[in-house]
Amino acid sequence: MVKADHDHPSNLDCCINRSCVGNMTRTLLRLEHFAEAHSNLYNKYPEERFIGRFEFLNEMVLIRDLELVKQITIKDIDYFLDHRSFFSETQSFFARNLFSMKGQEWKDMRSTLSPAFTSSKIRLMVPFMVEVGDQMIAMLKSKIKDSNKDYINVDCKDLTTRYANDVIASCAFGLKVNSLIDKDNEFYVRGKETSIFSFRQILMFFLIMNLPTVAKIFNWDFMSQATKDFFRNLILGTMEERELKNITRHDMIHLLMEARKGSLKHENVKTKDDAAGFATVEESAVGVKEINRVWTDDDIIAQAVLFFVAGFETASSGMCFLLYELAVNPDIQDRLAKEIRDHNVKNGGKFDFNSIQNMKYLDMVVSELLRLWPPGVALDRQCTKDYNLGRPNKNAEKDFIVRKGTGITIPVYAFHRDPKFFSNPEKFDPERFSEENKHKINPFAYMPFGIGPRNCLGSRFALCEMKAITYQLLLHMEISPSESTCIPAKLSAESFNMRLEGGHELRFRIRP
Repeated sequence: MVKADHDHPSNLDCCINRSCVGNMTRTLLRLEHFAEAHSNLYNKYPEERFIGRFEFLNEMVLIRDLELVKQITIKDIDYFLDHRSFFSETQSFFARNLFSMKGQEWKDMRSTLSPAFTSSKIRLMVPFMVEVGDQMIAMLKSKIKDSNKDYINVDCKDLTTRYANDVIASCAFGLKVNSLIDKDNEFYVRGKETSIFSFRQILMFFLIMNLPTVAKIFNWDFMSQATKDFFRNLILGTMEERELKNITRHDMIHLLMEARKGSLKHENVKTKDDAAGFATVEESAVGVKEINRVWTDDDIIAQAVLFFVAGFETASSGMCFLLYELAVNPDIQDRLAKEIRDHNVKNGGKFDFNSIQNMKYLDMVVSELLRLWPPGVALDRQCTKDYNLGRPNKNAEKDFIVRKGTGITIPVYAFHRDPKFFSNPEKFDPERFSEENKHKINPFAYMPFGIGPRNCLGSRFALCEMKAITYQLLLHMEISPSESTCIPAKLSAESFNMRLEGGHELRFRIRP
């Protein structure tokens, strides 16, 4: 029998644990972050290749062995192709997006969208990112000028969320918004409602996932009807206007329109030559097949909403943690700022996709950030047919068969902080990704954008966005901790999203 873990803080907790919420007690009581719950379980049983756990009444298997990670995500992908079902087909746009789709339908959608996320397509979006960054720098300089001091304290989570919002508005929807000035614009408000998980939304998430029949009866959903109507009207209205007026803008709406017409074609891409950095994931054979399938309006809307949600929260999380690490590691910040200034002079003040490819230390810093603070703390799979995981440990006498429908968790956060794979793992050390060292990294132990065919389609976009904001900020700003900065870093258990205790306030000065 595979080892199953149970918390034992009290008799009451044990009773709740085994009858209602499984191993979710400490997370639901906001005693530890979800990432740390996985990490603690991972570290608790060092001799096990995998561990049994429960999310409410659902059986789960947490993987600790990298060979099993390889089997599940690549070699035997047909057994683990799907994510668990989080939404019913009758629910929101979430049910029809690439993340939620299963089997052949997922393969078809992946192949349809894959050409939209190549380096050549993302290259055209970098100027939109720079434009948003220029707005951000102008706002920061204005606030410093108007202050009575030579600095301002900035809520970096708010800053990066508004930056990410405006980048997505521009790169995906062709909208010009300035959330740093117009703080309550509808695009930002709808995005925040959809992406910032409150405790209530966390609970709703797990209830929908574990009680799908009840969720369907009561029509539970994450998105309000007003938000669903907003996105539907925005996306379909933009498409209609562009078709009527023959408008072409190289953003995600354009690419989705091309995909809907079947005219979005695959390219012969030299992946590593055009990669946006070390963390870029390669497209598998699944994503490069030609598909002639016709997609509905709801299918197209669902992909646009997924792109928006992923960009709004995941990207902003990575960026605010990156600013934190630069603030508390001034030697790294100084070295990176020098590379940025040197490049700015050499390139005549221009920042583009070639800049992203050529700045080596910037890539090292971002790669290390994604190791220490991966926005996706775990990978999720569902076993689609009975599978033999082998023996759970060297002393076990029998193999363990994971049954069809069982959930699989690959704890990215725990693997990234395992000293077997990364020495002194709690240290922020970009040198791990230098030309001399990066070949030493086990590719299956480093998975900020996932592994195998179901990896993150938007890795190039996310990397470009993180590098663009870092370049522009360090070119103009010197960043340091404020009085309220959390040192050392500790994840807040109050949110399902990645947050530090005490928030993400840092001090900004204009760089001399």
